[in-house]
Amino acid sequence: MRQLPLAIGPVAVPTFDNHLAGPNPAVHTQLLALAESLQGEQPAPAPAPLYLWGAPGCGKTHLLHALAHRLQSVGLGVGWFDAGTRQPWHWSSDWRLVVIDDCDRFDGAAQQAAFALFVEAAAQGTQVAAAGRVPPVDLSLREDLKSRLAWGHVLALQPLGDAETRAVLRRQGDERGLLLPDEVLDYLLTRFERNLGYLVRLLDALDKYALVNGRRITVPLVRALLAEPDLAPA
Repeated sequence: MRQLPLAIGPVAVPTFDNHLAGPNPAVHTQLLALAESLQGEQPAPAPAPLYLWGAPGCGKTHLLHALAHRLQSVGLGVGWFDAGTRQPWHWSSDWRLVVIDDCDRFDGAAQQAAFALFVEAAAQGTQVAAAGRVPPVDLSLREDLKSRLAWGHVLALQPLGDAETRAVLRRQGDERGLLLPDEVLDYLLTRFERNLGYLVRLLDALDKYALVNGRRITVPLVRALLAEPDLAPA
């Protein structure tokens, strides 16, 4: 396995400003309005939860990060939990928002912990925002958790089109100081699904791979990276 250098470029924080709404302007607007409303007095009883669903890479996690970032930027507390969060999940009384991501990947312990978060959020008047790949009714979760995810605002996200995906990758390249030729973008967009999460991870791997090999980013370099399973993103 070849050792790669640590990334030295800045990593852009997902915000509403750098979110490309594409076919989802209404969802973007609703999340932005929610962020503004949560900066006021904490309501009682708790507001209705919000659940985002859509295919991988359509922007669910970006929007949840943007919502959390907006609140944290004004000093409000946010709790973040996903399928990778280690147990036990602890509650903090200073949270204005609790985010529960990757709901479709929850095992039994995570489901129990997420349900406990809902109970505590209801008692404290805390907003819950969650996300998964499918609508709540199709989640393979315990029924009491599914019902809580479903009773509030359930919003579907559509994947970005070719031009919008290209614009996001171009911007990601610019933020890293990378020159991404049109033929490289064409190659990525014709050979991979419109999963922005994967494509951005691939861009990060290409950045490091090009640095290690002292080469500019070209289609042959992309092919060379993909031929090394230990370096290409999963």
